[in-house]
Amino acid sequence: MTTQFLGDTATLTGRSLRHVGRSPDTIITTAVIPIAMMLLFVYVFGGAIDTGTEEYVDYLLPGILLITIASGISYTAYRLFLDLKGGIVARFQSMPIARSAVLWAHVLTSVVATTVSLVVVVLVALLMGFRTGAGVLAWLAVAGILGLFTLGLTWLAVIPGLTASSVEGASAFSYPLIFLPFVSSAFVPTDSMPAPVRAFAEHQPVTSIVDTIRALFDGQPVGNDVWVALAWCVGILVVAYALAVSTYHRKIA
Repeated sequence: MTTQFLGDTATLTGRSLRHVGRSPDTIITTAVIPIAMMLLFVYVFGGAIDTGTEEYVDYLLPGILLITIASGISYTAYRLFLDLKGGIVARFQSMPIARSAVLWAHVLTSVVATTVSLVVVVLVALLMGFRTGAGVLAWLAVAGILGLFTLGLTWLAVIPGLTASSVEGASAFSYPLIFLPFVSSAFVPTDSMPAPVRAFAEHQPVTSIVDTIRALFDGQPVGNDVWVALAWCVGILVVAYALAVSTYHRKIA
């Protein structure tokens, strides 16, 4: 069964990746929005924001990477919704294919496409002056955190992809996720925020993840932030996976 699942997932993932390859505008769109934000904040607002001695592009990049992920996962819901409405998922169910392979194929496709977008954003940040003293292990730690966060949000995106009644509804769920970094330490230190906003900002997942990635890029100790960030990432992943699989089983029953 495991061999069949892996083979079916690989085949369906290849199918989805070919679709993405034929329409690279999804990856371009995912990268363009965060890059535009990065240009705007660095060259327009950056001079007015005090982050200490740190270059603003260095301070900003971790939050931009999370926005890139939030922008990319909307296409997971979009592609899954189209497959459901087009009848291809029902056709797969009539074939000797592992049921969960359909979902995993969409999730893995989203992870690959989002990874490409993240690489593009980092390259643009380097052109804008981003510099880091992070070593190989720190970069691997950043990649691991971003990977967990991407997986968690991607499985979360599966739910509206299965339940939405329109294309717009399938994609719109990502808007609050894109907004969440704005109420965190991603763009400004939380010390400058009013008390109620600061309390929310310091106790939502983006702040701990951003602070951890920022510390890794700076070559500074990550402290307890890394454990809080990992707890958020793993918690989101576990809950989203369970809800997505449950929703899928009810949908195809």
